Amino acid sequence: MADSVNNQVTDAITITNTKVLAEAPAMAMGSLYQTIGNSVAMAAANAVYAQQQANVTYQAASTLGITKLFEQNK
Repeated sequence: MADSVNNQVTDAITITNTKVLAEAPAMAMGSLYQTIGNSVAMAAANAVYAQQQANVTYQAASTLGITKLFEQNK
């Protein structure tokens, strides 16, 4: 069994490892940006939902208040 490794094999593995290490920060930042974008979108969706629910509550309160006002005039 040979104790030495071909220099071309060593170079190929070194280049591959260097490429992976060089791309890691960009991949991490891409993942971070996607996560932040998703979080902002979910926050906006939750804000819209909360506003819609508040409008239903306000409309019900207004309707009840107007009904009470009309009942006083009878």
